[in-house]
Amino acid sequence: MITFRHNAWILGTPETTYIFRKTETGHLEHLYYGPAIAHADKLAADDIGAMSVRRLFPSGNLISYDADHPALTLENVNLEMSARGKGDIREPFLEIVHADGSRTSDFVYESSELSKSAPDLLTLPCSVPRQGDPEELPDHLKIVLKDEAAALRLELHYYVYEDCDVITRTVRLINAGESDVTVLRLMSAQLDIERADLQMTVFRGAWVREMARFTVPVTGPKVVNSSACGTSSNRANPFVMLHPAKTSEDAGFAVACNLVYSGNHWESAEVNAFGQTRFLTGISPEGFSWLLKSGEALEAPEAVLTCTDAGFHGISRHMHAFVRRHIQRGKCAEELRPILLNSWEACYFKISESVLLRLAKAAKDAGIELFVMDDGWFL
Repeated sequence: MITFRHNAWILGTPETTYIFRKTETGHLEHLYYGPAIAHADKLAADDIGAMSVRRLFPSGNLISYDADHPALTLENVNLEMSARGKGDIREPFLEIVHADGSRTSDFVYESSELSKSAPDLLTLPCSVPRQGDPEELPDHLKIVLKDEAAALRLELHYYVYEDCDVITRTVRLINAGESDVTVLRLMSAQLDIERADLQMTVFRGAWVREMARFTVPVTGPKVVNSSACGTSSNRANPFVMLHPAKTSEDAGFAVACNLVYSGNHWESAEVNAFGQTRFLTGISPEGFSWLLKSGEALEAPEAVLTCTDAGFHGISRHMHAFVRRHIQRGKCAEELRPILLNSWEACYFKISESVLLRLAKAAKDAGIELFVMDDGWFL
């Protein structure tokens, strides 16, 4: 469910609520992502206003947004997306080199659209309902931001999957100007959180010891989980959880993100001087450079978000439901998997036709339904 109320968008699932608003200057301020707020779609203007931090004057050496809004300093505002050059010195969501060499961007609200649709089948196939039933399509919010000086448009896409308490995000950058620009960074999702007590759990490893769990406090210095080997790989999984230290398997707050991308990826978390945590995920900016020509568009991979107050098990429950209902394909998507025999432990690298045939026949006699040769591709 998506509701627009008092200049705020409220994205709701049975167990979660996600809220952000349009500010006076047209920026998108993130207000809340957490366990479901009762009757969130009926929040009063004062309730939504109370979620925003009031700023009456510029703080210390922060950079004012402009002369008309001296109290607005983007460095300490929770944002839905951020860019270089207007005072926000944290890791940016977007970084562009314009034709004149400038790297300053300022994207503000232009329009929004609500619909029931799924990501483009050609580029983002994973979150499309298997059956294609319109009733199964997620609620879709598209918000268009504009950088008037550079004639650029940025589409923020949100898809709400109520059946599994998941919200997915992606973004599309459009060059509507006459000059080419160079994109140095285009993330998939940004989450600014009004707290500084979180830890970041990631899963890393190597061949035959994949998915080792590591938890690092996010208390100030930037914490990064990334891959630069061309694949997501067993070295650094593009799945991350943020949670307080006291969160357990069955209790406590946690928010998680899984990037639907198998190439170089980047997940970072940092706390600024004002106790606000910023999380980013997307294609790794290390070595990334994309020439976006006039009239062209660049689309980022999809990021899958969920949160819970039921601990890590709650995250697993939401993510597993999403995979089962919206990613798995084929006749086995909702059926019991066939019983499998893998040749690895029986043969290792000593593979021959006669050995495999004997093994397969013995498997058939035992009622095994599927036989896999492993690791014949090494030979």
